[in-house]
Amino acid sequence: MNTLTDLSQQNISGNPMKSKTFIKLTNKGIYCIPGKFYIDPWKPVDFAVISHGHGDHARWGMKKYLCHHFTKPILQHRIGSDIEIQTLGYGEEISINGVKVSMIPAGHIIGSAQIKMEYKGYVIVFSGDYKTDDDGLSTPFEVVRCDEFITESTFGLPIYHWLQPQEYAELMKSWVQNNRENGKTSVFIGYSLGKAQRVMKSIEDSGKIYVHRSIGKLNEGMESVGIKLPAYETLDFQESVKHVDGEIVILPPALFESNIIKKIPNRATAFCSGWMQVRGSRRWRSADAGFAISDHADWNGLIDTVKATGAEKVYVTHGQTAVFSKYLNEIGINAVELKTIFGDEEIAEKEMIEKE
Repeated sequence: MNTLTDLSQQNISGNPMKSKTFIKLTNKGIYCIPGKFYIDPWKPVDFAVISHGHGDHARWGMKKYLCHHFTKPILQHRIGSDIEIQTLGYGEEISINGVKVSMIPAGHIIGSAQIKMEYKGYVIVFSGDYKTDDDGLSTPFEVVRCDEFITESTFGLPIYHWLQPQEYAELMKSWVQNNRENGKTSVFIGYSLGKAQRVMKSIEDSGKIYVHRSIGKLNEGMESVGIKLPAYETLDFQESVKHVDGEIVILPPALFESNIIKKIPNRATAFCSGWMQVRGSRRWRSADAGFAISDHADWNGLIDTVKATGAEKVYVTHGQTAVFSKYLNEIGINAVELKTIFGDEEIAEKEMIEKE
């Protein structure tokens, strides 16, 4: 599908889209025509509505940003303290050139939101990234009934099924305890934004938690808007880190196999990612353990969500678009692939760390 195609001209299962559709896909991103704003654009625009703070969805160069309250300090840290930001709480609604816009919990990470747009009684929801299981930290996901739904499909394959949060928490705590009994320092590898905080929540009370500065700075931003996180200490890798021996350290993926991680004595490393469910992963082989912890919905979560929205039309983006859209059509849900440029958070995070 051409990334410049107007959504109002696309077909789903051979049927033209209703004329009520009021969004289109441009070379800058998804554009709300009457509202005159973009959603998670990948090029600079005048007005960007941002679903969450990951670098592939929240980019530099917008004249004005609209996001959830909790996302504001994240954008200020990652993009710039002087950017113009307007914020909304969950369920609050504003009118932008006649389009009613509100933010609904996406459950992906702290501050993540689905963008609900209503124009002349017609409702379109952009899900952003979302997770349907309550991790005890992010505001839990809420289903929104709508006419059209734009869904991610990062893990849109039948092989992906997650354990419940309390189940993987017990596995992680057991791993930490086993490492301690064997004189090992438990090093968890996970994204600085989202995954790191979930790991902290999962293993609180299992030992003293140390984090890399990239995680510490984001933690500080979240705490500044009232988010309560487990106790932690930010590590200064310019100094000796021998005091972490036998404790818990959390690092971003960009530092795996770096000189920094090599400073940690007697370490055992564990990757925390949904990709760890596929044991052929290169990083699974090079780490001591892997925990299939994802901030995205699994196969059943995606299907259940799409059904629950009641949407007549579904756009599938960001991941396993071909497989997931094909399956939805097979079960009677009109779906089409939507080719966007939402990329790899790890690459964006590595660039951010290099700037620090």
